[in-house]
This record gives sequence, C-alpha cells and structure tokens, in this order.
Amino acid sequence: MGTSVCETPEAAVADIGSGATLAVGGFGLCGIPDALIAAIAERDVSGFEVFSNNCGVDDYGLGILLSAGRIARVTASYVGENKEFARQYLAGELEVELTPQGTLSERLRAGGAGIPAFYTPAGVGTPISDGGLPWRYAPDGSVAVASPPKEVREFGGRRYVLEEGIVADYALVHAAVGDTEGNLVFEKSALNFNPLAAMAGRVTIAQVEKLVEPGELDPAQVHLPGVFVQRIVHTGAQDKRIEKRTVRREVAA
Repeated sequence: MGTSVCETPEAAVADIGSGATLAVGGFGLCGIPDALIAAIAERDVSGFEVFSNNCGVDDYGLGILLSAGRIARVTASYVGENKEFARQYLAGELEVELTPQGTLSERLRAGGAGIPAFYTPAGVGTPISDGGLPWRYAPDGSVAVASPPKEVREFGGRRYVLEEGIVADYALVHAAVGDTEGNLVFEKSALNFNPLAAMAGRVTIAQVEKLVEPGELDPAQVHLPGVFVQRIVHTGAQDKRIEKRTVRREVAA
C-alpha cells in the first residue's frame, strides 16, 4: 500500500475511532502533530490510549485531547508541564504508565521493526521491573491499578528486564519536509521521537510543513522512508510554541 496525499488534516484522521491506540511524535512541544491532534479534537471520539514522550501542555498538543476528557490511558516518560494531566491522574480519571525515556523509544522502534520484546538494564531493581507503580488511583487516593512485575533475566553476569514493543493503531507525526511518496525529513529535536512513533503505527499519518514531489529529496537526507507512512498532509509552517520560557534576570547598571 502506497502513501495517500490528503487534502486536509480532517480528511487524514477521519477514520480514527473511539478507543484507538495512538503513537504520537514530538519532544516537548517540538515537532508535535498539532494540526492532526486539533482535527481529532473536532470529532466526537474518545477513549484513546496514547503512547508519547509527553502529553503536551494544558492548551496545546495532546493537552487539548486530555482537557476534553478524550484520553483514557497514557504511556509516557515525562509529564511535568501539564497541570490537568496531574489532576486527572491523581483523581483516578486517567491511567498512566511511566517508563524510562530510552525504554519508550526502543519500545516504539521495536514494535515498528516487528520485535515483540527486548531486554534492557534500565529499571532493573526498581518498581519499573519489580512492579507496584500506581497506574491508576481510586477517587479516595488509594491505588486502584498497579503495574505488574516484569520478567528479569541475567546475561553475562548482569540483570535485564523484559520490555514489550509498542504497536499502535495509528501514528501521528510532524515533519519539516515530506514528498508525496511519504519520505520524511525531520528537524532538530523533532527527530527524537517522530521517526520512532511513525514506525510503530499500523497506519501512520504525517503532517508536513513542506510537501515536494518524488525525487526532490536527497535520499541521503531522508530520516524516515515512505514505506512507514500511509497518509501525508501539507499543513504549512507550524506554530513554534515554547514549553517553558526561561530568561536571565535584569542586572542593575
């Protein structure tokens, strides 16, 4: 199956239904598929399970779906910039699986490569491997669902924990440039998780700032080949949001 060029973000996500699993690219607010997320938010669908490094901020990115109560479960490595995320999690409204950042990236890559599971030293001897992490709280503050213990084996005298690969129904990613055959080029920090999320999707949808014809991209510059991309939509330049602005204090003369 080749790559289809969609006219609008709304057309690109039109078949995403309630309860779908979504692998979503981006790093902080860099390279998030904001137009695709906004298009989903306009539809009457909910109950999503999301795999993403983080969950946006309260009014942008995945935070839009979160604030609207559309997300049921999140697997992420960092969620510290979203107050609504913390509120829903502590109130028992949201199930959350926190995982080491490198482990999350490898779980996405493994799923895309057809690898069902792998061993890693990250998290051995912690609640990551031993279990007991609160996935969901009850309204009274007790733990309603806790993470189960994972298999640990020893290789070469060192202990490793078994982690499962991630395969999602859909992947949503943002690229700086793409061609009509789905080949994508990412920019700077957007390169961190977008290619991995794209690999993990059974159907991968890419929004691109610039859409070009086949042959216009230097093959050596392509970060993700079009074989992983089923739909592509030209959305133009992205709104460049800053997750946390830090400035130096003014020094008196």
